[in-house]
Amino acid sequence: MTGFSPRTKQILQVLLEQEQEISVKYLADRIGVSKRTVQRELGSLGKSLEEYGVSFHSRTGVGVWLEGGSREREALAAALGDAGAYDASNREERRRRLILEILKEKGLKKLFYYSSQFGVSEATISADLAAAESWLEQYDLHVSRKPGSGVNVEGTEENYRRAIRAFISENIDTKTVKEAYEDNPSGNYDILDSISRILDGEVVKRVMECIMRVDNPLIRTLTENSYVGLVIHISIAVNRILKNETIDEDGQWENGNRDDVYFLAEALAKELEKEFEIKIPKMELSYICLHIRGSKHEKIQWDTATGRSIGSEEIRRLVNRMIDAFGGERVYLLKQDEEFIQGLLAHLQPTLVRLMGGMRIQNPILEDIKSGYSDTYRRCLNVSAVLEEIIGKEVPEEETGFLTVHFGAALVRLEGRNEKIRKVHVGVVCSSGIGISRLMASKIEHVFQGRINVVTYGKNDVTPYVEGKTDFFVSSISVDAADTPVVYVNPLLNESDMDRIRTMIFQYERLPEINGETEGFSEELEEINIMAAQINAVIKYMDLFKVDNYITFDELLIAIGEKLSPYRDRGEMIQEDIRRREKISSQIFAEFGFALLHAGTKGVVRPSFNICMTKDLKSFKDPYFKEIQAVFVMLLPVDGHARINREILGYISSVLIDDPAFMDTVLTGDREAVRSALSIHLKKFFNMYLSKI
Repeated sequence: MTGFSPRTKQILQVLLEQEQEISVKYLADRIGVSKRTVQRELGSLGKSLEEYGVSFHSRTGVGVWLEGGSREREALAAALGDAGAYDASNREERRRRLILEILKEKGLKKLFYYSSQFGVSEATISADLAAAESWLEQYDLHVSRKPGSGVNVEGTEENYRRAIRAFISENIDTKTVKEAYEDNPSGNYDILDSISRILDGEVVKRVMECIMRVDNPLIRTLTENSYVGLVIHISIAVNRILKNETIDEDGQWENGNRDDVYFLAEALAKELEKEFEIKIPKMELSYICLHIRGSKHEKIQWDTATGRSIGSEEIRRLVNRMIDAFGGERVYLLKQDEEFIQGLLAHLQPTLVRLMGGMRIQNPILEDIKSGYSDTYRRCLNVSAVLEEIIGKEVPEEETGFLTVHFGAALVRLEGRNEKIRKVHVGVVCSSGIGISRLMASKIEHVFQGRINVVTYGKNDVTPYVEGKTDFFVSSISVDAADTPVVYVNPLLNESDMDRIRTMIFQYERLPEINGETEGFSEELEEINIMAAQINAVIKYMDLFKVDNYITFDELLIAIGEKLSPYRDRGEMIQEDIRRREKISSQIFAEFGFALLHAGTKGVVRPSFNICMTKDLKSFKDPYFKEIQAVFVMLLPVDGHARINREILGYISSVLIDDPAFMDTVLTGDREAVRSALSIHLKKFFNMYLSKI
């Protein structure tokens, strides 16, 4: 049964328990959501119940109820199952759910309540409570047992929220939270159910809508994990404010620093106040500021005040002390390693904000770090001690783990200078091979320049031949690789992802060259010929055309279809394929000033690269385009040269970001000047391609 969401299941289970009408308020209280949320869910029940022979009824002033024979009601109950079903004999699962129940409502509950809830004895629940207590103690929450009254949780509101955030991070796959709350969730009910057990899922969705309405570069550049963390942080705050639970104001985080982050937090607060009809206290505003400052961005923001109480020069001196504390023979070399210094400086910016704000970060590879780099981790404990002395706060082991990765990578790089190493062959995979994969490849090449050869592939390009010449793949999607390792990553390549890639590169640098299959000379000549022909076609047929400043996205697709194909049916194919790709994830990159519309389509017979601009060469005015000045259109034909075509267009994708001069040429609107610049870049690409054959 796939037609019922987790909340609908809960509603139906409560209704099936009743022998008579019940009020919507009672129903809402039973499942812990608002009346409005229940009413919205009830409005869609009718047709969903028809196949079970059960009908839903409501009457003003009377209540709501289900009608149906006992056999039909039993069939519905069996189909629904238990939305909270679990194996009572599974101790870890039972204890996890006990913590969840405690966090849902920290008021007094008797042991009998929990034993009935989980179907075990009070003695078993008492033992489980001891285990739950040790988890809660990490967040300065204390379980108080009062004979005759029950169990209570004591602690500040701030620590209570920290515990909720930690529980969500530990038990919910946050990567899919955003997808789960899109307008068309792809059946991801497990995630919705898990969150709705501790937060009102409707609040989460409305919070996301508020954040989207505040269209701010600081939001757009957040990594996916940081974005989800912000959503969860604000959702918890709103849930608690709606219950009249607010953090005590002590002035600790209030300051006169009205910078970009402050104005963003203020704009978010105004949207939230309007949406939920609440008042956001100054202390809550300060905590939103703190959370944003401690978040990770795709690009490090050095140009504005960041809320640190330590200046940039002081941070450099701090880095120097940290390296001294690390100790060992290579301290001097570490201080000369600019790549290491810059990486550590960038890492410390959000780290200091988190530590001074008492914010915890998850480190999913902590145990691997401790076991695989035990000596480096031990020495990094001394590094953390320096941080603790400076800021007067304890440094969690998760943060020490990330420091270990930075120091360990630098040591590996220094050791490599005295070893015989080779270039590593890395394949970057995404569904198409020209969009996200090229952006990922550019970042990897920038970080590991000179150490790797990177080739981008579409998912269907990963053949035994490709595997044979690739050391390992990096991918954000599932890859069917039989014998070649795959490092699965976030498309935005966060710090943890880069650390795992760094480890793989270090390993393969020191292994003998792979013995992949070698194509015969005639096959190489044939491929070179095809590559040359496709490059020539891209240059020859490149066009730059202009449209009205106020054109909409749909109107632009029509113009693209008509411009790139004289045949109506093929033009419509181009429109539909670009539209389908845009729905997966928008390709409007406001931070770069352009859109990169790309797709594989039967509407073209050769790889094509075209540019669309406005008639006055100024920005597109329709809000959808976010004031960009150029739209690049890249189309892949559906033919037997997919890999070659992707390499060509993928290289052009990287040029758009890596070479500002090319973008400057585009903005002149001079078609032939752009063609000339494109020819220079593709000549360079062809020469590099020949050197690898």
